Amino acid sequence: MENLNNNTINTTNPGPSEPNPPQSKSFLDKYFLAISILVAALLISGSILISNSRDGSPSEGAKIQAGSGERVNVSADDDPFLGNPKAKVRIIEFSDFQCPFCRKFWEESFAEIKKDYIDTGKVMMVFRDFPLDFHPAATPSAQGGGCAQEQGKFWEYHDKLFIEQGKKGSGTITYTSVEIKKWAAEIGLNGADFDKCLESGKYKSEVEKDAVDGAAAGVTGTPTTFINGIKVVGAQPYSVFKQVIDAELKK
Repeated sequence: MENLNNNTINTTNPGPSEPNPPQSKSFLDKYFLAISILVAALLISGSILISNSRDGSPSEGAKIQAGSGERVNVSADDDPFLGNPKAKVRIIEFSDFQCPFCRKFWEESFAEIKKDYIDTGKVMMVFRDFPLDFHPAATPSAQGGGCAQEQGKFWEYHDKLFIEQGKKGSGTITYTSVEIKKWAAEIGLNGADFDKCLESGKYKSEVEKDAVDGAAAGVTGTPTTFINGIKVVGAQPYSVFKQVIDAELKK
């Protein structure tokens, strides 16, 4: 996850000090070797614990966070969901349709979660929008989700957007509202109604509310999921989600 504030390292001049006595070359070689090893170790550990992308790439830090047991009170609002509304475990995902790691989560973890937990009635999953400002197609895509929901096909729309981006390649894919409308028609939505809804900005405030709620819950990038309030950051492997879900089901 790329933090909202850049990480910086401040260095200061320690000022004058009493000169050290001369050391032998052998001693100095060993000294600098030890320092080099220590610095390398610190850099490696830092790279594990700090993630530098607001598009949530997997990180060990996220796994630790997921297992910390801290819970955040997150509303499901009236957003699209899958599964049993009375399920013991509720997953709330904050996502961005143009985010490559959201697509990665959908490709690698979502289907397994759906098969093992949602389709079996153990988990309810809610989708909430968190369009990032540097993804120009994210906001119209999110608003289009509301238009698709009107016609009862949000999840078909959800899958279609990720499928079509995957066909174009990897990373962040550029696409426009023209393509959003085309894809909506291809899944059987009434094109005229969808286009009118999208162009009207009918769901602008709904998308903005999702983003505000996400920020209040500590979301700074996507995907971010909450499993019974336990925060999992990034496109983590299925095993990470499974571990948290199974622990919640046992309670």
